[in-house]
Amino acid sequence: MDNLDQIRAIERPADVPDQGILCDLLWADPDRNIKGWGDNDRGVSYTFGADKVAEFLKKHDLDLICRAHQVFLFLQFKLLPSFPP
Repeated sequence: MDNLDQIRAIERPADVPDQGILCDLLWADPDRNIKGWGDNDRGVSYTFGADKVAEFLKKHDLDLICRAHQVFLFLQFKLLPSFPP
């Protein structure tokens, strides 16, 4: 993703495609055991390591990523769920 305007430009409501930015925003999963990108057991999108979280936060001048569809807490990722685990 080049900039956050790409998220703002997504037309809503939308059917989630099997690939692309909307699919990745919804279904990419963190994996504390990898660096970079990996295959996702969901069959769509990817997994990502803490290095990718840090890279994304720095690139977009953010401090935190909050996820709403999966419950977990990875403080080393700076990635929080929408409710406590």
